[in-house]
Order: sequence, then structure tokens, then C-alpha cells
Amino acid sequence: MIRLHVPDALAAGAPVSPSPEQSRYLIAVMRLAIGSEVLLFNGRDGEWRATVVEANKRGCRLTVGAMTRPMVQGPDLDLVVALVKRGRLETIVEKAVELGARRIRLVQTRRTNADRANIGRLHAIATEAAEQTGRLDVPEVVAPEKLDRLLDGWPADRRLMFCDEAGGVPPALAALTGADGGPWAVLIGPEGGFDPQEGERLRALPFVTSVSLGPRILRADTAAIAALTIWQAAMGDWLTGS
Repeated sequence: MIRLHVPDALAAGAPVSPSPEQSRYLIAVMRLAIGSEVLLFNGRDGEWRATVVEANKRGCRLTVGAMTRPMVQGPDLDLVVALVKRGRLETIVEKAVELGARRIRLVQTRRTNADRANIGRLHAIATEAAEQTGRLDVPEVVAPEKLDRLLDGWPADRRLMFCDEAGGVPPALAALTGADGGPWAVLIGPEGGFDPQEGERLRALPFVTSVSLGPRILRADTAAIAALTIWQAAMGDWLTGS
């Protein structure tokens, strides 16, 4: 069944007016008609079944029926990734959503080979991935900031898994085995790797766990997918009530 993320509050009998783009998708692309059903979620109220009660050239209107799933949250896991070229960054965002990241934070490092990101486009990709994968929330995509500034304000209770390509650190799965749960983040560097001074600072921070993703040099999108998968293998992809 079609799933849509909407900003509206969801409760039995509530009216929902999809955006013009969503209405066009439902009516013109998917050919839904009055009486057709869809699933709605908003990141707060769980998932609900809704029925098309009005459909015309101006758009459509839905009425919310029964709840199908209560609200749950995945692990409190951030993906922190250096800006890379647009196509690879879009892949990273899509796969991070599929793999359960709660937030995607973009950073600028000394070797970053891109200087901007289309946050609106990335949010749209995150929304579509959440709709397709059955998530009940859409991860936040945070605008880029300098790595040093990010680390200066880092919360002490959130562990940071630093994917360190310099070597001399344990494999990620071994490093995470037996680690405490709670808030975590995974850090992926730019395609040119971290500057040596950045690496030194990261390794010295008390909240950082330095890990290796293997003997081969990975592109940023491959590294992000591998790191999130390994983290879940070690820590679990649990769901909790909101």
C-alpha cells in the first residue's frame, strides 16, 4: 500500500490534505480514486490508514481511519559524513535512512571536495526512502558545518565511531563488541581522507572509538553503508516506543 509522510496530526476521523505534489502522485500517477486507501505517518503519531474522500484536478483530500502501527523509534544513531559529490551524497542519505540512522549531519573537513549541499533535495530523498522502507519517521538532514566546530560542541554522552583509514586500529566489529548502548554517531570522511591533524584530534577525544573498515580504500558511500551495517551488527537495530 502507498505510504505518505505528512505534517498533519493523525487521529481517527482527522482530515488530511496532501501537498500538491503528493496529490498529483496519488491521482495522476497511481490512479487512486475515491474510496482508495493509503498509509500515513508523521514521525509522531505512528502509522494510520486513510481513505481518499475527494479527488479532482485541484488535488485530493483524505480522512484518517484506524491506526495500523504505534509510534516507535530506532536507535539514537547519527551519521556524520563529510560533503562529497552530489550523486554519492544522495546515495549516502538514501542508504542511511534505509539502515536506520536517526539523523544525518554534514560536515566540512580540510580535504572536503564539495562546498555545498542542497538540503531540500536531500530531505526529499530521505522522505521518499522512509516512505518506501516502512519507517515511521524521517531522519533530519542537518546543514553542513566545520568539523572542528562540530567537535567543539559534541555532547559527552554520545559516542563517536571514527572510521579511521590511517591504520593501527581494531576492526569495527571487534571494537564495538561489548560497547555500551545509548547515543552513538558514525563519522565518515571525505574521499581524500582526513587531514593528519584532524585524525590526531579525533583519536585523542574521550568519546571517540577509532575503528577500521578493512584493508581496502572505500569510497565514502561504500564506507557509510559498511559502517552503519557493522554498527547494527554489534549494537542491534532495536525499536522503542516514543
